[in-house]
Amino acid sequence: MNYGLQISASGALASIHQQDALTANLANINTTGFKPIMTGTMQRLAARQEDNLPMLASDTMLERLGGGVFAAPTSINFAQGTLESTENVFDLAIQGDGFFVVGDSSNPSLTRDGRFTVNADGDLVMATTGVPVLSDSNSNIHIDMSQGSDIQITSDGVITQGGAPIDKLQFSDVSNRAILAKQGGGLFGSQTGSALSLIDATGSIKQYMLEGSGVSEIGSLMKIQAASRSAQGNIGMIDMQNKLMERAINTFGRIA
Repeated sequence: MNYGLQISASGALASIHQQDALTANLANINTTGFKPIMTGTMQRLAARQEDNLPMLASDTMLERLGGGVFAAPTSINFAQGTLESTENVFDLAIQGDGFFVVGDSSNPSLTRDGRFTVNADGDLVMATTGVPVLSDSNSNIHIDMSQGSDIQITSDGVITQGGAPIDKLQFSDVSNRAILAKQGGGLFGSQTGSALSLIDATGSIKQYMLEGSGVSEIGSLMKIQAASRSAQGNIGMIDMQNKLMERAINTFGRIA
């Protein structure tokens, strides 16, 4: 019965982990450029098999049950979000593959959140955090708004003012997105914290547009409900096995 408790507990913990991640996704359904977390479970082997200790005594029937489940490593769903029109000249969206490059030029971050603005120093920054947007020369982008507001940004990131080019956005990607981890504030960086090896992006930049969240409201709600039912079922099994154990102890205790 202890083994059954452990298997049920592993299922409950994995389901609660899924529920937390899916709830966080749903909370960002209106967050620009948000990419949802994908979760799953992995079968866990029996302890003797998992630790590769074949010499230990075991129970064949229990080993067939396995060791329950693990919460599988999470991954990020980078699927394209819906593009929405705006009236802000510095609102930019990406159609296809690619990221804007922002932050520290020595170890920059990536983002799909194209809500940009010009700060008091004349630098192009993220409107939500003030993090600087980097040019293709890996430096801050300076825009003198006193020279006029006729700002145009081409599909490959060239910024023109009054018809004259003044700078170019660094528009990049990585060869393997599995190395990326969320850093908060709509940013992505290397899982190890090291500088990313960037390649040219293949998508295109759209001015006067923003990319919506990649979260599916209905899909997320259904997955949350499924994870909740799984957690409740496993917790119910724990309660049942606990009652059976209590009955067994009380019964055999009286006999003894």
